[in-house]
Amino acid sequence: MKGLKGIHHVTAITSSAEKNYEFFTYTLGMRLVKKTVNQDDIQTYHLFFADNTGNPGTDMTFFDFPGIPKGRHGTNEIYKTAFRVPTDAALDYWVNRFDRLEVKHSGIKEQFGKKTISFVDFDDQQYQLVSDENNQGVPAGTPWQKGPIPLEYAITGLGPIHVRIAQIDYFKEMMEKVLLFKEIAHEGSLYLFEVGEGGNGAQVIVEHNSILPPAQQGYGTVHHAAFRVDDRSVLDDWDQHMRSFGFQTSGFVDRFFFGSLYSRVAPQILFEFATDGPGFMGDESYETLGEKLSLPPFLESKREQIERMVRPIDTVRSTIDFKKE
Repeated sequence: MKGLKGIHHVTAITSSAEKNYEFFTYTLGMRLVKKTVNQDDIQTYHLFFADNTGNPGTDMTFFDFPGIPKGRHGTNEIYKTAFRVPTDAALDYWVNRFDRLEVKHSGIKEQFGKKTISFVDFDDQQYQLVSDENNQGVPAGTPWQKGPIPLEYAITGLGPIHVRIAQIDYFKEMMEKVLLFKEIAHEGSLYLFEVGEGGNGAQVIVEHNSILPPAQQGYGTVHHAAFRVDDRSVLDDWDQHMRSFGFQTSGFVDRFFFGSLYSRVAPQILFEFATDGPGFMGDESYETLGEKLSLPPFLESKREQIERMVRPIDTVRSTIDFKKE
């Protein structure tokens, strides 16, 4: 059985698709590569922000479930999502940018020998920038070429996923024996795991925390995180593998943009396994990626109904000449 290749995407919940689009486009300079709906709840937007062409391992996605309450951070949650930037110098740029745009942040810190900045958005969603200065392993993506961030400082993909867990012995064993990660470092209550080629694009940081109350999912929290596999045949192997350890799975789910398999590996921790393809370029041109409401073929017959349920969001950027600053 082929192992996991690294991080595929992270999906979180937002209180406002409009504010979410503004923050990721104009503050973080990530590209909206797909504006679609939650395939299991078609009244809910599903926005995908990624690198220049939506490569696997670069996308952060969001649901905006109508009427959902604010989440509560705690233990037993995927609590922080990291993004890769090319160099330590890029972090100096981001400190200045966050200060200018009044984004709350931690300043530059060091974690497992890498320079980082932690920050939050309007929902108190937790993020981190991590420097690729001395990184080796899974290659980074390509920053959005026409976005507002100078390319030498721009976000290039996803960094380590941060998980906070109460039952650390169980979770470590699950990571190593079931998901086939390796523990490569340990700092205080933090454990660093990696898989495949390793590096920032294939790592999970696990925090042992039995003091905080259990997290409560809602807007401002992560819904699930996904790991990369090559194709459907590998996905099927992972389905059998997870079941052999007693984990329930969703079975294969065709998401059109990729194939998926879901399994809850711990209380409130939902992991997905997702194929690298087909990707996001099949139904839209490069120039106008993410500007129209994109629906998979099996929802196309419901387009009029869906467009009545989800309010319009103007995501046209091909006509904007962003000033890089």
